[in-house]
Amino acid sequence: MNNNKVLVVGGAGYIGSHVVKELFKNGYQPIVFDNLSTGKKENIIDGVLFIEGDIINYDQIKEALDGVGAVIHLAGLKSAGQSMIEPEKYATGNISGTINLLNAVSLSGIKNIIFSSSAAVYGNPKYLPIDENHPIEPINFYGQTKLITEDLLKWYSQIKGINYVALRYFNAVGYDVEGEIKGLEKNPSNLLPVVMEAIIGQRDHVEILGDDYDTPDGTCIRDYVHVSDLADAHVRALKYIDQENKNIIVNLGTANGLSVRQIVEAAKKISKMDFPVKISPRRLGDPAKIFSDSTRARELLGWQPKHSDLDTIIKTTLGAYGIIINS
Repeated sequence: MNNNKVLVVGGAGYIGSHVVKELFKNGYQPIVFDNLSTGKKENIIDGVLFIEGDIINYDQIKEALDGVGAVIHLAGLKSAGQSMIEPEKYATGNISGTINLLNAVSLSGIKNIIFSSSAAVYGNPKYLPIDENHPIEPINFYGQTKLITEDLLKWYSQIKGINYVALRYFNAVGYDVEGEIKGLEKNPSNLLPVVMEAIIGQRDHVEILGDDYDTPDGTCIRDYVHVSDLADAHVRALKYIDQENKNIIVNLGTANGLSVRQIVEAAKKISKMDFPVKISPRRLGDPAKIFSDSTRARELLGWQPKHSDLDTIIKTTLGAYGIIINS
């Protein structure tokens, strides 16, 4: 890529800020474009240009693309549950916003885009581990918006010659392993932030939704991948697309599952803090197990999770919440 300027759409968010830092470390010139609805300015490292704007506003995104060599698209709403209550927000932000972005990219002449997709496109697992050939059957509107974006990328690639990599994340967790990015997510709903809030006294308990699944400890098993490993994958994807000029879709996960109870108990042990845990009925539609086959990411991108062990996940998250654990 002759032009090392990369527009990171959603670059002030949880994953985006880690991607921006990794780009900067690898000699790129990231530019953050974010509406700060969930992102935070404090997450943007020194030396990185910030443009406040929204992909819903076509003129704003078109102007931000001026002089850029590639785009990383991480903007969008991400709560599966909320998407089934307020689909209008997800249709506008995740679909209409992406159409604006792709139209602007097309007219700008930019040829490379990395998209933050999700394992939510697969729906309930038909087999495990889930590879990229698994049936695509989203069970929530959030997952459907990711699938629609992947389809849009295919068509824009075919018609306009835009190259893309779609990265299907499994469960993103942890914080910057160097401790520089500490801006917390707004209104978190995922397990680990909820556990952290119980540790620091912002919640009076942690709720486990079902302990009667067909798993070793009865709680759901998910594939947790450290956000710093995800950031590394974006840089590798950018290098790949620049060198190979090929479109690829890859899973990003560890191929290993951790249970809800394992996460909770590890957080208690490492933090040396106790908190009440309440068992509630299962949440409708939650599969017992989901974990990935990320062979394609290893083979094509040379990607290997380095920080996704349970100890690092817990300790880096505790650090972001101001709890320092001595080794």
